[in-house]
Amino acid sequence: MQFEYTKTNYFKVAGEEEKKAAFGYAEGYKNFLFSSKTERGAVATAVKLCEERGYKPYMFGDKVKAGDKLYFVNRDKNIFVIKIGTNNIGKCGMKIMAAHVDSPRLDLKPNPLFEEAGLAFLKTHYYGGIKKYQWPTIALALTGVVVLRGGKRVEVNVGDDENDPIFYITDLLPHLAQEQVEKTMSKAISGESLNAIVGSIPDGEEEKEGVKAAVLKLLNAKYGMTEIDFQTSELCFVPAGKPRDVGFDRALISAYGHDDKVCAYPELTALFESDGKDTVMAIFADKEETGSDGVTGMQSRVILDIIDNISQSLGANPTLVRYNSKCISADVCSAFDPEYASVYEKRNASFIGCGMSVTKYHGARGKNSTNDASAEMVGYVRDALEDAGVVYQTGELGRIDIGGGGTVAKYIANLGIDTLDAGVPVLSMHAPYEIISKADLYSMHKAMLAFCNKH
Repeated sequence: MQFEYTKTNYFKVAGEEEKKAAFGYAEGYKNFLFSSKTERGAVATAVKLCEERGYKPYMFGDKVKAGDKLYFVNRDKNIFVIKIGTNNIGKCGMKIMAAHVDSPRLDLKPNPLFEEAGLAFLKTHYYGGIKKYQWPTIALALTGVVVLRGGKRVEVNVGDDENDPIFYITDLLPHLAQEQVEKTMSKAISGESLNAIVGSIPDGEEEKEGVKAAVLKLLNAKYGMTEIDFQTSELCFVPAGKPRDVGFDRALISAYGHDDKVCAYPELTALFESDGKDTVMAIFADKEETGSDGVTGMQSRVILDIIDNISQSLGANPTLVRYNSKCISADVCSAFDPEYASVYEKRNASFIGCGMSVTKYHGARGKNSTNDASAEMVGYVRDALEDAGVVYQTGELGRIDIGGGGTVAKYIANLGIDTLDAGVPVLSMHAPYEIISKADLYSMHKAMLAFCNKH
């Protein structure tokens, strides 16, 4: 019997077949991630994956039965995927996995287009927690939807195809940046300066703001939009390009949006592979990066409506179902970074390559604003992981009083559902390009499957 707890590097204990499986699984994830840079993209991709596996749309009031495979799309930015199990839902509750699929980005302002010094720009308002200095001088793609007069919706996606143009936010050359570099990092680049160049050729028919006029003509020709249609759009700049392997051994992945799609994809694939005994629900939530408010955020009552409707259709008391349900709040954690070791407490940090990480609590300043999972819930998940031979670790978010963070866990726990945070360790979290390990990704899939199948 081993008395001491030590973290285990996944690749030290995994055989060749296991490594091959992890690398193969990562390719499916990279494809998912590339098509899911926004919550709308993630939901659309999830619907495609569901329909390929025989899942059908669900609407409130529909009768359900054991074996049904369903999905409910909430306003194209939030999806609930449900597999109805054979076990009594009133006694066993639901197995719920909840991840968010929104990521930090640069949203367009309602009136974004302007011209200055022969260049046309789009003004942005950043979404979520970012370091503003990281966004100038990188290749950007413009993605989202525009709702035209009369309700017609037009999709926009420019910058990710290798033949597309990209968009670009400038920075000041070092020769003129003495005042800039003397400022703090948070003030060197202001939010109002995150304006992306979108054109530079003037329309010959216009005497004033000819470049802006030329851009509007291009947008009208391709999308049928005029300037006022920016006000009825959801357009944003995201980093351009596909996910890329990192390192000579290709064991890591660099990409935009790992937080939190690196947990959303494993919960979905685990649901697909689950044994069908318990009723399982995977949630892709929106608005986590800004507080989980709104009709597609985790504070919306839609989750209650779904649980209540399904429970009643199966002849169960909804309150009892919630009380007996268990949830994994599947969200990323910060991986220990040796370049910034001073902000971590090493004994309780999560490490890249040591498997998915269980996090008992988040919050800050004395565990403020967190779901602090019970010992019983942590023990339940621990048994599931160890019974299935999952390589995992435990950790917390940095040293006490250094910072803090939150997930959707507390909103689900507030419904009376036992909830525990668990996710994939990430380096450079919230940067335009983050890094995760293929080992931890595959471990997360196996962990979610073990949770689904524990009875």
